[in-house]
Amino acid sequence: MDREALRALLDDLRAGRIDVDAAMAKLRGLPFEDLGFAKIDHHRALRGGAPEAVFCPGKTPAQVVAILGRLIAHHANVLATRADRSVADAVAEAGLPHVYHPDAKLVIARPEPSPGLGLIAVLAAGTADLPVAEEAALVAEALDNRVERVYDCGVAGLHRLLAHYHLLAEANVLVVVAGMEGALPSVVGGLVDRPVIAVPTSIGYGASFGGIAALLAMLNSCAPGVSVVNIDNGYGAAHQASQINHLIAKVR
Repeated sequence: MDREALRALLDDLRAGRIDVDAAMAKLRGLPFEDLGFAKIDHHRALRGGAPEAVFCPGKTPAQVVAILGRLIAHHANVLATRADRSVADAVAEAGLPHVYHPDAKLVIARPEPSPGLGLIAVLAAGTADLPVAEEAALVAEALDNRVERVYDCGVAGLHRLLAHYHLLAEANVLVVVAGMEGALPSVVGGLVDRPVIAVPTSIGYGASFGGIAALLAMLNSCAPGVSVVNIDNGYGAAHQASQINHLIAKVR
């Protein structure tokens, strides 16, 4: 949609020839911005509730910087996931406003903190699972959710989990991160009447097969209400949790 088409749409809206819902439907179909190596979807936030994120592996630092630079012209809290130090350094050298979280390998460009809606609880079975758990927690916060963390509460010491039962029962949705045998989401699913999003991690000894054992255990959970994302996918879990949490906030 070019400038003239947008002006015509605004004129139709002001004149009452179309309503707000129809105008929003047209805006959702606006074209992307073509950088040659990437086609930037500036209107994903209109359709999906959050700006497009940048998955860094396979992209050069210069490409990440170029994409982020265009996205932050329209959006705040733009995410670059799996960002190593070279990407963070390039973003800093380009002068883009950002924060870098090295443990989660996450860049948040044009950060704008918010008080956050509802409550998402992010649980990690062990300290080795924290990079994935922190990716989930930070992404959820960037998507305008209130987040509480409960870390190192795996099944080898269940009293550590039960000490936080009231928080688990209060949360609208729980993201549960675990490697090894991946048992923690099943335990949590048996304790609460809330959606549980299980995140298997690649942490474990040889027979964990890089997280496949945890993934299969979570997929075979006997606890109802447990959904599963891919191995180490804290970002995807945070998005699903955010959608659930925001829907609940709208109802209330």
